[in-house]
Amino acid sequence: MDYRRLGNSGLEVSAITLGCMSFGEPSRGAHPWSLPEEQSRPFIRRALELGVTTFDTANVYSAGSSEEILGRALGEFAKREEVVIATKVHGRMFAGPNGAGLSRAHIMNQIDASLRRLGTDYVDLYQIHRWDPAVPIEETMEALHDVVKSGKARYIGASSMYAWQFAQAQYTADLNGWTRFVSMQDHYNLVNREEEREMHPFCLDQGVGVLPWSPLARGRLTRDWDATTDRTSTDEFGRTLYRQAESADRQVAEAVASVASRRGVPRAQIALAWVAQQPAVTSPIVGATKLSHLEDAAAAVELRLTTDELAELEAPYVPHGIAGF
Repeated sequence: MDYRRLGNSGLEVSAITLGCMSFGEPSRGAHPWSLPEEQSRPFIRRALELGVTTFDTANVYSAGSSEEILGRALGEFAKREEVVIATKVHGRMFAGPNGAGLSRAHIMNQIDASLRRLGTDYVDLYQIHRWDPAVPIEETMEALHDVVKSGKARYIGASSMYAWQFAQAQYTADLNGWTRFVSMQDHYNLVNREEEREMHPFCLDQGVGVLPWSPLARGRLTRDWDATTDRTSTDEFGRTLYRQAESADRQVAEAVASVASRRGVPRAQIALAWVAQQPAVTSPIVGATKLSHLEDAAAAVELRLTTDELAELEAPYVPHGIAGF
């Protein structure tokens, strides 16, 4: 496993981040396909064995259950200072006023709730899960700065927004002497490359690390295009992501299959290796519901695609509308 600085920060992360949305009690939240605790723990243990040190979760995943499972597993399998724990804030956690969003009230409430569930005094990376148009960005950035200065988070990151919004947040922090975002967690893969237009150039210019989510397009790049799984039949959010340019997207998936066949490796390794080789990317976030998913992710770190292979994978792409925020 390789380890990289997260942007210009001093934080070192593994070249693959284990996404923990798949871990959570199925009866809690909106993910009936998630794995309960006893089924989740082997994945966290195996990830550590493969050298993965970075784990990404969120307060809304299975209504906090993902954080609980991750915290207990890491408390047993690893030393706290040897792992990087990232979680997020924005989604609705309870009904009524102040139950969601990026107000000072919600951020201060939810960082404490996340720490309790994770069983730790601090998170390494505290991320805003989405942009909140109802709250002044000054209020959000000052609250996040105070979270860092209180010692409850070491760094802050953002996710899934327009580049102009991210720029506004960064310069608001600069103008006031507050903590800047060190990372951007965005929707990026071979069938959704729109972040290459503005977000990734901005991140490269500003020294921000990129942690792409859904690097395998919810698994669509790992199997025949029309194949379905238990998750695809129940993942309401996932259904909104890949409804555009289906003919071109299918051709991309076929190109992945062709390169994988010639290489003699699973398709997942090819699709993930492509993401990992992009200049702005620091550490793709990979979910796993089979142990082979982890093995493929670790192998993809070592797989280097040739210039001709990169061109073949990229050739069918056509512009897409924004999807994911």
